[in-house]
Amino acid sequence: MDAEIIGVGSELLLGQISNTDAQYISQKLSQLGINVFYHTVVGDNKNRLKEALEIASRRADLIFTTGGLGPTMDDLTKETIADFLGLNMFLHEESIEAIKGYFAKRGRTMSQNNNKQACFPEGAKIMPNNHGTAPGAIVENKGKVFIILPGPPGELQPMFEDYVIPYLERKSKEQITSRVLKVYGMGESVMEEKIKDLIINQSNPTIAPLAGSSELTIRITAKTARGEDPYKLIQPLEEKVRQRLGDLVYGVDDDTLESVVLRLLVESKKTIATAESCTGGLIAKRITSIPGASQAFIEGVVSYSNQSKIERLGVSEATLAKYGAVSPETAEEMVRGILETTGADLGAAVTGIAGPGGGTANKPVGLVYIGIGDKEGHFTVNSYNFLGGRKKVQEMAASMALDSIRRRLLTLET
Repeated sequence: MDAEIIGVGSELLLGQISNTDAQYISQKLSQLGINVFYHTVVGDNKNRLKEALEIASRRADLIFTTGGLGPTMDDLTKETIADFLGLNMFLHEESIEAIKGYFAKRGRTMSQNNNKQACFPEGAKIMPNNHGTAPGAIVENKGKVFIILPGPPGELQPMFEDYVIPYLERKSKEQITSRVLKVYGMGESVMEEKIKDLIINQSNPTIAPLAGSSELTIRITAKTARGEDPYKLIQPLEEKVRQRLGDLVYGVDDDTLESVVLRLLVESKKTIATAESCTGGLIAKRITSIPGASQAFIEGVVSYSNQSKIERLGVSEATLAKYGAVSPETAEEMVRGILETTGADLGAAVTGIAGPGGGTANKPVGLVYIGIGDKEGHFTVNSYNFLGGRKKVQEMAASMALDSIRRRLLTLET
C-alpha cells in the first residue's frame, strides 16, 4: 500500500510549528510495510485542501490528514473530505458525550461550537480522543482510505497507537524494518566509496548512507512478510559494512557517542573525569544526560581561564607562558591534573579556539587539542582544525573527544 500525509494548518506553512506529525506517521508506516512517497502541507483553506485531496487520491491508497479538527470556523478538514467524497455529515452522539465529559473533568462547560468536533462524514469509523476534544475518523470510500487525525502530537500519537495501527495491521501483509549503523571519523565521500558496490547492487535489503551534522549513518532496510524475521536479510549486509568500516561504526539505531562511551565505561568498570576549556562543559553534559552516568562519571571541570587551569588542574605557569593555553602541552597537563585530583581511571581534556575571535595565523579559529590519559600513565594529545561557527566548533570538539574516549576504552578491552 502507498500512503500520503497531508498536514493541515496555516501555522505549518508560516513556520510557527514543525510538522512532526508527518515524521511520526512515516516512521510508524514504514514498520508496517506501507510506502510513503509524499508529504503535503496545506493551509486552512477549503479549496486548496480539496485540491490536495484530489492529487493524493490519484497516487495513494491511504490518505492521512493531520489537524483542522478544532471547534472554530477555519477547522475544515472533515467537512472538506465529506464534500470531496460527496458525503453528508452526521452528529456522533457518543463523541458529544465524551467531549462534555472532557470539559466536566476540568470544571468547565462545553461551548456550543464544540458540537462541530463530533460531526463526521457518513460511514466514518470514529476513533475516540482520550487526550483532547477532537476525535479522529477512518473513512473508506471507493477503494481509498482516509484517516483523519488531530494535529497536536500528544493527541495524535496515542490515537495512532490505539486505533490506526491495529486497523492497518489487518490490511498490510508486509513489514519494513531498518537497522541504522552510526559512523564517526570518516568523510561522507570516503565512506560512500568504501561501500559503493553494495549501494549499486542493492535490492532487498536496501542500503542508504546519510550525512548528519557531525556523523554519518548507514540505513539498511528490509521488506519482509509480516512475522518473518527481517534480520536474516539485514545481518549479512550489516556484516559486510562492518568489515569495511571497522571501528568507525560506533553503534546502531538509537546509540549516541555518549551512550556508547558510558556503556563501555560501565562494562569495563572504569571511571572518567573531564577538564574542558573551549567546550564549556559540553562533554560532561552529554555524558551525564544518559541515565546511569553516576556509575562512571566522577567530575567535570570547566577551566576556562588560565588561572583556573593553574589553580584547579595544576597546569604550570611556565607551560602557559611558553606554549599558551591552546597547546598540546597544556592539554596534557589538564588531563594529568584532572586524573590526579579526582582519582579517575580515565581523563579527557579539551582546549582550543572556538571563535569567532581569538585566532591567529599560527593558531586559527577552530584549532582544538584533545588529550586523553589514564592512571597507568598513557597519554595522547591530538590536534584538530574544525570549521564553522562557535557552536559548531564546540559540538564537533565534544564529539571528537567522546570518540577519542571510546577508542581508548576499546584498546583497554583488547
